Amino acid sequence: MRFVVRIAVNAFAIWIVTLLPALQVRLVPFAPGEALQVVLTLLVVGLLFAVVNTVVGTVVKIVAIPLYILTLGLISLVINGFLLWLTAVITGGWDWGLRTGEFWLTVVAALLIGVINAVLGGILRPRRDERSRR
Repeated sequence: MRFVVRIAVNAFAIWIVTLLPALQVRLVPFAPGEALQVVLTLLVVGLLFAVVNTVVGTVVKIVAIPLYILTLGLISLVINGFLLWLTAVITGGWDWGLRTGEFWLTVVAALLIGVINAVLGGILRPRRDERSRR
């Protein structure tokens, strides 16, 4: 259940970021591009972003531990921007998906996605102790 909520929150955060044209992040929906296809595209991109964060993000964050110490954690902004960019590259091979502009704008977009994920994730994700009581 937590993973499904994470995908939905990712999709919502990505949608919010695509509404800000200054960040140069846009979504290319499945054809024909109606409302249902936009929602499905957001959910698939949210799923891919969650998988990239889980698999690649974990490896990169472990390898970058010395950089976390050296930069007092600021490298996480660049790593999150890289993971968003990687998600755009993965979906870039198809006719649908996420498209990003400049790298530093992608870093800002990833920061905004992270803030939205933290706020909504804290509100919506079921807590472990509540599940164990049932």
